[in-house]
Amino acid sequence: MVIDSLRALKQKKVFALVGESGTGKSFRAKLVAQKYKIELIIDDGLLIREYRILAGQSAKKEPSFLSAVKVALFDDKSHRDDVARRLLNENFKRILLLGTSEKMVKKIAIRLQLPLPSKIIKIIDIASQDEIDRAIRTRRIEGKHVIPVPSAEIKRNYPNIFYDAIRIFNKWLAPTSIGTKTANIGPVPTLHEKSLVRPEYSKRGKVIISETALSHMVMQCVDEYNPNIKIKKNLVKDAELGYRLVITIDVPSGIQLGGKIHELQLYIIENIERYTGILIEEVNIIIDKIIE
Repeated sequence: MVIDSLRALKQKKVFALVGESGTGKSFRAKLVAQKYKIELIIDDGLLIREYRILAGQSAKKEPSFLSAVKVALFDDKSHRDDVARRLLNENFKRILLLGTSEKMVKKIAIRLQLPLPSKIIKIIDIASQDEIDRAIRTRRIEGKHVIPVPSAEIKRNYPNIFYDAIRIFNKWLAPTSIGTKTANIGPVPTLHEKSLVRPEYSKRGKVIISETALSHMVMQCVDEYNPNIKIKKNLVKDAELGYRLVITIDVPSGIQLGGKIHELQLYIIENIERYTGILIEEVNIIIDKIIE
C-alpha cells in the first residue's frame, strides 16, 4: 500500500517559484497556484491547501535565521516525515514549492520524495522590479513576512507571530461551456486573504558578522582541529542564504586526505553555525601542498 502511494507521488507534477528572500514569493504563491491549477503549496516548512495549513511547522516561528532555514529545508526528520505522510494521503495532481534558489527547491523535492520540479518560475518573471524592491524594503525595514493563508488560520496555529491581514481582489476570465464550445463569461472577482507575520528572529533585529571576523574563526577552527595544518589563503563569499568559504591549505604528510579533510569541513561548519547563528552553505578546501 505504501509502495503504491509512493509510486503515485512520483507521478505528481511539481512546480517551483524561485526568488531571493523577501522578494514577494509567498505574496504571489496563490496567484501562481490559481494560474496553473495547483492544489498544494510548500512554503517555509508548511504544507498548504487552499486556505488551510495541512501539516508541517512554520519557519517564521523559529528563534534564529539559521534554524528557520533548516525548517524551510525540512532538515529535521520528524518534520520531514510528517509532511511526507500527509502528502501520501492527499488527493492532488500538482504542487508548488517555494524557495530562494533552484538548488533549494530541488532539495525540498528530494526530501519529501517528490519528483524534481518540471517547471521553475522565477519571481522576476511575474513581478516588476518596483514590486520586488518594495517587497524587499518591507522585509528589511519592517521585518514583515507573508504566509499565504487567512489570518484565522495563522491566529489559530501561530498567534505569537501574527501581525496583520492582507485582502487582495483578483480578476480573471472564467470559462463556461456552451454546447461543444468554451466561452469566457467575463472577469470574475476573487478574494484572497494572506497574513502578515513578524518572525521571532525578525523581532530581535539582525546579526551581521564581518568577513574579517569570520576568517579569524575559520583559522581558529583549523588550528583547533589540527595545528599542523597551515592556512595559506582564506576567502569568504556571500551566498544566497549565508556564506561560502574557500580555504587553501598545506597539510602534513601522513594525514588521510579523504576522511580527515571531510571531517575538517564539518568541524568548521558546525562550530561557526553554533557560535554565530549564521549559515555556512559550503566549505571548499583546496590542498596546495603536502609538507613533511
